Amino acid sequence: MKEPWSIKSRARVCAGTEQSFEDGQAIHAAIFPDADAEGYLRKDFSEEAWKELDKEGEVPFSHWKTVFKLPVADEKTEDVVKDDPETLLRRLVEEEEEHTENARYILAVMLERQKLLRETDTQKLPSGLLRVYEHRKTGDVFIIKDPQIALADVEKVQDEIRELLDPQPVIGEEEEIDSDSSTEENESDDKKE
Repeated sequence: MKEPWSIKSRARVCAGTEQSFEDGQAIHAAIFPDADAEGYLRKDFSEEAWKELDKEGEVPFSHWKTVFKLPVADEKTEDVVKDDPETLLRRLVEEEEEHTENARYILAVMLERQKLLRETDTQKLPSGLLRVYEHRKTGDVFIIKDPQIALADVEKVQDEIRELLDPQPVIGEEEEIDSDSSTEENESDDKKE
């Protein structure tokens, strides 16, 4: 069963009062099932709006208390490494291929250890255990299925991730590059004589 685990961003205004959040303000983040998109919808609430929501009885799929931080300035594209762990995780989450489930989980754990992501919640579903991670700087949310990787398989998954982060050139390409450079060297030697 394919389920959408798309990335959700932190809102700048309260979903209940529509008032802008202040930098450093304590807020409640919640993810609700979104029947229209057959996925999930993130909403952020001030303390007061959260108390009102609780009275209305709307039940979120997941929720946690966090601190609103003003968004960081966009990074220059040349400053971003093409295939760093965070970029790779974002790409794999967007592509949502079942065969990358293990890699997504290991990447999320790596980024949690690097203190870029923090786990905010876990939810047990019939399809398995879901872990909810929040990006510490941007507030983006990643919903990652925990594939319950056997300890014996962890090294294989780590090798897969290394390969995704640092793809090796195709053997034919490497030989072609070597033959081109040796041809140039031979031509320059001929000119010297």
